[in-house]
Amino acid sequence: MKIIKNLKVSGLVPGGNGRGIPAHTGVFVSVAVAALLTVLAGTAQATPSSNIVSATVVARASFVDPVDVKFKIDEGHQEVLQAPDLLETVMQQIVIGPGGSTGWHSHPGPVVVLIKAGSLTFYSSEDPTCTPHTYSAGQAFIDRGQGHVHLARNLGGQNVELWVTYFDVPVGGPFRLDAANPGNCGF
Repeated sequence: MKIIKNLKVSGLVPGGNGRGIPAHTGVFVSVAVAALLTVLAGTAQATPSSNIVSATVVARASFVDPVDVKFKIDEGHQEVLQAPDLLETVMQQIVIGPGGSTGWHSHPGPVVVLIKAGSLTFYSSEDPTCTPHTYSAGQAFIDRGQGHVHLARNLGGQNVELWVTYFDVPVGGPFRLDAANPGNCGF
């Protein structure tokens, strides 16, 4: 979150101040301040991660040539994820300690997750029953990203080690976007 220092607001006199400052100046500044407070309030509702032992970005690179990526997932119904004109790809190693959580979040594009050690329990904001999906060492899965809000937890007694590749990340931008608790799970 950015902290704004030395913010000065003037001309908030309803109806003008008689010195050439128009009446609508106060309305404009009031609307701008209200918009800023709304953004800050939305940030405050994000759910923080907990007991993340490490989250090392191993590599980040931009594609030189135009690249489109397509993933086809079949979980009882076929879903095709398409990310045209990829920007950057980021690789990260994440270690989550026992009882740890990623907090609710999403990603700009598709994400491939490999479980190197431990077991990871994954929850989707779109599942009204909050049915967990557990992935163990040696397994991999794809999160579709593109605004899909989810949370992952380490419910075991040992660290979970993940190797993650994020696709379609804005150049120099974030690959994780914090989100508010959707309220479909009891935690």
